[in-house]
Amino acid sequence: MSLTLTAHADGIRRIDPPGSNFPISQLVTVPAASQLTFVSGTLPDVADPKAAKGSIAAYGNTETQTRSVLNKLRTALRSEGLDLGDIVQLRVFLVGDPDKGNQLDFAGLQAAYTEFFATAEQPRKPTRTALQVVALPLPGALVEIEAIAAKAP
Repeated sequence: MSLTLTAHADGIRRIDPPGSNFPISQLVTVPAASQLTFVSGTLPDVADPKAAKGSIAAYGNTETQTRSVLNKLRTALRSEGLDLGDIVQLRVFLVGDPDKGNQLDFAGLQAAYTEFFATAEQPRKPTRTALQVVALPLPGALVEIEAIAAKAP
């Protein structure tokens, strides 16, 4: 078995899944005494203010909502001197999309996610869990993401 190890100057080690080019890390090791920042579940902003309040149309599809949430996470992290590349773990909660037979839209998640992670501009990849939930606390929301970011000493 072959693992791809990515170590950055900050001392955080990221190990890719064996034989995979999937844009997540299988393991992330954070050195002792690192600053950890936990970001609560983040929900999307309204994408279409003309759409009915609390509707999926107001927030957009999974791709649009994921992009909104990741932009909000970036803003929150930057307020603490961090950025998306400092994220070591993401937990993604997806509501089934009625337009997709009430199944989670993994392709929509990936389309937006890969604009932010494993790119030439931002090559770092967090570990990530994505799961389908029945509902989220914001009517019309299909996506909620919580994050853990780390900065090594």
